[in-house]
Amino acid sequence: MGNELSHFRGKRALVTGAGDGIGEMLAKNLAVAGLSVVVQDIRIEAAERVASEIGDAATPLAFDVSDREACMTAAEELATEGPLNLLWVNAGVGVGASILKGRPSAIEWAIGVNVLGAVWTTQAFVPLMASATGPRHVGFTASSAALRKAEGAHPLYATSKHATFAFAESLSGELANEGIASTILCPGLLNTKIWDGARARPERFGGPRYADPALSKQWDEAKSPQLMWPEIAQTIEGGGGYLTCATDNGETRQAFKVRAEAIAARIVQI
Repeated sequence: MGNELSHFRGKRALVTGAGDGIGEMLAKNLAVAGLSVVVQDIRIEAAERVASEIGDAATPLAFDVSDREACMTAAEELATEGPLNLLWVNAGVGVGASILKGRPSAIEWAIGVNVLGAVWTTQAFVPLMASATGPRHVGFTASSAALRKAEGAHPLYATSKHATFAFAESLSGELANEGIASTILCPGLLNTKIWDGARARPERFGGPRYADPALSKQWDEAKSPQLMWPEIAQTIEGGGGYLTCATDNGETRQAFKVRAEAIAARIVQI
């Protein structure tokens, strides 16, 4: 694993939402690959824990990605330490709520972190890549939910991740024009803390809350995010693109095929 991402060795990366879950996995593997890593999370204690476990190659950083001013301030401070070569827009929250009947605070929270957070993060930190030498790469963590028809028990979450995917796909063209490669990662169900993200909810979204362990059992018993790393590293080395790491025995592939065929069938030439 230490020989991966050789072109990025000695460069600097920033991973958002790296206090646990997929972000923690990314930060730790990037450090093993020879990058210095800025570990961002809204919870300073979580960012500090991961940075401490990584060691001297990591720096903790805490701010709210859904707050544009906070993103810009953090970027200004980080700019004094040099450029970035790799940015991974990973911060996200799981909100199991209805769209029609969901509380305004829940909807604002999901869209604020999963969608606007991705926008503000890239606006703030992509400019730090302008003066970087060597390869430059931006990664986005979306969800396999973005590849399916937006239905099921968590319509608000699916909606926000469809938007995250569409945003990343659109931005990839702008990044390519700047000579920056990109990867859109769509994980399936994995052992992460995304459905317990409310424990870190900013006060303006209703204060910290914790998921019912009975509801989060399927995620707690799911596969580790670490299993994705070889494919993630290979995709980065290959210049980016789409990467879906499904954990459902082909159901995601079939669901995406059905959705795509249904859309194609309703295209009417006028």
